[in-house]
Amino acid sequence: MTQLRHTVIRAGFDALALSGAHRLLQPWLAGAGTIFMLHHVRPPRDAAFQPNRHLEITPDFLRTVLDHLRRRNIDIVTLDEMRRRLAEGDLSRRFACFTFDDGYRDNRDHALPVMRAYDAPFTVFVTSDFASHRGRLWWLALERVVAQADMIEADTVEADALAAGIGGTALRLDAATPEAKQGAFARLHDALRALPDDAAVNREVAALCARHGVDADAISRELCLSWDEVKDFAADPLVTIGAHTLTHGNLAHQDEATARHELAASRADIEAALQRPVRHLAYPYGDRDAAAGREFALARAAGFDLAVTTRPGMVFAAHAAHLTALPRVSLNGHFQSERALAVLASGAATALWNGLRRLDVA
Repeated sequence: MTQLRHTVIRAGFDALALSGAHRLLQPWLAGAGTIFMLHHVRPPRDAAFQPNRHLEITPDFLRTVLDHLRRRNIDIVTLDEMRRRLAEGDLSRRFACFTFDDGYRDNRDHALPVMRAYDAPFTVFVTSDFASHRGRLWWLALERVVAQADMIEADTVEADALAAGIGGTALRLDAATPEAKQGAFARLHDALRALPDDAAVNREVAALCARHGVDADAISRELCLSWDEVKDFAADPLVTIGAHTLTHGNLAHQDEATARHELAASRADIEAALQRPVRHLAYPYGDRDAAAGREFALARAAGFDLAVTTRPGMVFAAHAAHLTALPRVSLNGHFQSERALAVLASGAATALWNGLRRLDVA
């Protein structure tokens, strides 16, 4: 299903680009600007099995993006400047904001030098437990399990999504080839996302890691900035640090008291580390199943000036009234070409995805 979705999306990009329709539609669909969403920025890897490749782009593609924006006289601004423009109706020039989720060390090592070359500000949303090196990046742990195994065995998966042929019985998935690995990963990933709470996800991934000899605890130490590193990183004038909750849990799966704590504690952690206010939030996962009306209200109540989702879309003037429900455009590792970028920047792709709705804030 994941591969089919990529194929359909790629066909849509190609159709818009080859027809030139995105250029014709841009005046109506591009809105006031774009908030780009990124995760990893690092050199390409050669491994055939990279199920999380959509979460990373290369430094060269980041340069391509920035050069594309500069050539088109699009202002690269901070989230605070975007908020000011929306509040004051100062939308005569289109803008772009760059945001990076989770707090990976490669944001400093590979993204920062590129952003400096273009004098481009950006925001990094830090998850407290990742910076403390005690958090679980379960999607990366799952990748490592599948990467090193020829057969995946699990016997405790709880999700109803796996009930067909699995239920409470032992699960065996072929992972002998890159294609089989991709299928096994997709099946397990979707099932884990369907679990009712974060504790269940962590329990299932911990069992898989224990069975297959993967050290899940090492991943945040290996990949994520520590608090000391976050503090040094934040000293750069181009860098703003925002909150990404305490544990990277799905807020929509949590009761209200827990969700409030996730927001307040993550903000407090960052403010204590940096000795400055934290005004911006990114919802973990950020789709309609993870951030909706209740979460948007909780973010406002927690005192965040704005919050970003992963719902695809451009920023329009009307978003001034919905600052804790802002859409983003993913710079996706599967579509690292200037042709795809031109379609994304036009607003045509996200407009089609959203059925031509400008706002998706429910």
